[in-house]
Amino acid sequence: MTDALNVARPRPAAGPQSSGKAQWRVPAAFILLCAIPFAAGAYRLVTLATGAEITPENARFFGAPLPVVLHIICAVLFIVLGALQFVASFRRRHPVWHRRAGRVAVVSGLVVASSALWMTLFYALPAQDGVLLYGFRLLFGSLMAVSLVLAYVAIRSRQIPRHRAWMMRAYAIGLGAGTQALILAFGEIGFGKPTVLARALLMAAAWVINLAVAEWIIRRQPAPRPHLAKTVNPTARDQRPVAIAP
Repeated sequence: MTDALNVARPRPAAGPQSSGKAQWRVPAAFILLCAIPFAAGAYRLVTLATGAEITPENARFFGAPLPVVLHIICAVLFIVLGALQFVASFRRRHPVWHRRAGRVAVVSGLVVASSALWMTLFYALPAQDGVLLYGFRLLFGSLMAVSLVLAYVAIRSRQIPRHRAWMMRAYAIGLGAGTQALILAFGEIGFGKPTVLARALLMAAAWVINLAVAEWIIRRQPAPRPHLAKTVNPTARDQRPVAIAP
């Protein structure tokens, strides 16, 4: 009899505290994914600040340090602030922070994309890179910049789902450095140092994988319900456009 009651008794639903903790796993995973690029960027900033020995590998950074410094700092801002936007409960509790952090993230992302394009065009081509990787960097850097602009245009016209979709695409490209570090590390462990062609293809594969995952998430999101749109007061203070909402 006791066993029957235990079976029939409904299980308590997971509390908001447990679900809230689960939401933080996604941003934590994104930030952890970029741990290697973050460490490499910090090392680059230290070498530039302390005047380390100039070598053929780092001479281009010492010749024009501003683009790489802006790229590193803004990449950290973009990844961290963008990751926090994935916590829905945090966004709802702090809408003002969400808007302000979103604006900073968009500007940071544009600086990341534009500085990456500048470095690709004007820095000397590293020995381990080739023309194919050069083209891939121009392509995905341009796609990131365009995605951010389209996301901004969408939020100004209050097209929230469209805004989220373009922000996710831009963020996926921004996460490319983290995915590339993993793919290149596993490739080198398994097959040895990649050739110039293999390196270009592996780095492009990282961007493609990230974008494919982003598209999968975008298409899984439910469509907005029309009846909710009728209840929104366009003059309400809390309905101002949000700058980023993955």
